[in-house]
Amino acid sequence: MPRRREPVPFAFVAEADRFRSNVTPPPTEPASAGRIAGRCLLGLTIVAALAGSLILGMPALTITHSPAGTQQSQVSHGR
Repeated sequence: MPRRREPVPFAFVAEADRFRSNVTPPPTEPASAGRIAGRCLLGLTIVAALAGSLILGMPALTITHSPAGTQQSQVSHGR
C-alpha cells in the first residue's frame, strides 16, 4: 500500500493503515439447540408470511375482463 504524501496532523492517523491488533477475539460458543430451533422458527415464519401475502394478494393482482359496453348500455337504457 503506498504511503500518503500529504502532511497528517497526528502521527497515529498516518500509522493507522498498517496497524494490526495482537488481541485475539474470544472463541465463539457453539449454538445451543434452543437457539438453532429459534432461528429455524423465525425463518419458517418469514417464509410463511411471504407465501401468505402472495396467496392473499394474487386475487387483487388479477385483471378481470368485464365488458365496458354492457355497463354503459344498461345505464343508457335505464333512462
